[in-house]
Amino acid sequence: MLDALYQSLDPVAFSIGPFVVRWYGISYMLGFLLAAILALRIARRWEVKLSVDGLLTIVIACMIGTILGGRLGYVLFYGNGYYFSHPAEIFAFSQGGMSFHGGLIGFAIGLILAARIIRFPVLGMGDIAAICVPVALGLVRIANFVNGELWGATTTLPWGVVFEGAGDLPRHPTQLYEALLEGPVLLIVLYLLARRKPPLPQASYFGIFLIGYAVFRIAVEFVRQPDAHIGYLFGTDWVTMGMTLSLPMALVGAGFLVYASRTRRPQGGQGTLAPKGGQPPQGPEEPVEGTQGPQD
Repeated sequence: MLDALYQSLDPVAFSIGPFVVRWYGISYMLGFLLAAILALRIARRWEVKLSVDGLLTIVIACMIGTILGGRLGYVLFYGNGYYFSHPAEIFAFSQGGMSFHGGLIGFAIGLILAARIIRFPVLGMGDIAAICVPVALGLVRIANFVNGELWGATTTLPWGVVFEGAGDLPRHPTQLYEALLEGPVLLIVLYLLARRKPPLPQASYFGIFLIGYAVFRIAVEFVRQPDAHIGYLFGTDWVTMGMTLSLPMALVGAGFLVYASRTRRPQGGQGTLAPKGGQPPQGPEEPVEGTQGPQD
């Protein structure tokens, strides 16, 4: 049934003359839009001041950072030296090739710069973004499935899919495995934690996101086919580039959690959270512009 669904899909959503719109591009735009809506909802729940204009600045900066970082990450991590000999093709986005890990770095740089511009605590903005990113991740992975890329190893399981360009044998639809784990599963975990009152201290949600993504990505990599021009690494028959790039993510995420537990900075950036069983220290009576206070 899943194979029949894949065979009926077209990567092109629609075209008007020479103008072609693909589901992959739509997934990016829709993912950022839904993530922005969720970000406003979380900001209101946490009673931190995040205006629509400020959020728009964040979204635009993160979109640019994600696209540029994702492409440059693919060139560096998966290009295998090809683009150094063909520099004119580095930004040939129509040819495909995006790296999540590179996109994450670009996303983080865009977020940091935009948060500075709107005078919002960087770690607090990172936490809100971490809760929302799985929405976009899940949609992009579904688009990977529609494109018939990033498939898995051959399988005899009933949901195996025969992907165009991957031979005649059914393969694991690893795009959908990642869509489920990196999308709804990670989103539910982070969103439920975000409903705590008070919310977890700054850097907690970003740390949990990094660890969660790394664990899910490494798990799927065991059945995901590595890029043919790279293959397995370090002389093994199981270590992939995805695993190698994800492991440091988990370590960095653990570092953020340690930082959060030691500093216990509340969402909004003022003072510290009270120790267990204690009272929070007295902060300023008036909210600081761009850091906390009710939503306008």
